[in-house]
Amino acid sequence: MSAADTLLDAVCSITPVARDADGPVFREPWEAEAFAIAVALNEAGLFTWREWAEALSRAIRRAQAAGDPDLGDSYYHHWLAALEQLVAEKGVAAPEALAERCAAWDRAARATPHGQPILLENDPLAPA
Repeated sequence: MSAADTLLDAVCSITPVARDADGPVFREPWEAEAFAIAVALNEAGLFTWREWAEALSRAIRRAQAAGDPDLGDSYYHHWLAALEQLVAEKGVAAPEALAERCAAWDRAARATPHGQPILLENDPLAPA
């Protein structure tokens, strides 16, 4: 069983992941990237699958407590929240640094012409 299959088994015990005959199905490319980041960080030894499942479960419960109707469309937003939490807890990046990077990507997305790749260099506040 691959690491991705192990992760899917753990995650599916919390909330189902859409799957087809080839494996997980993602609505957007960023969802696949969030999935891949979780697998890569586990393989790098940043966290165990048990830690991941617990962090994801906490992220989902926090979102539900804040009013998320849990219709499945916000599922990978919970993945991002869990990833950010674990990265901060493990001391890889401070929450402030994560918030600034998110803001930089948001500014870059807003500054990028439609249809063009979003690059962090497009952030109008990026150093020249």
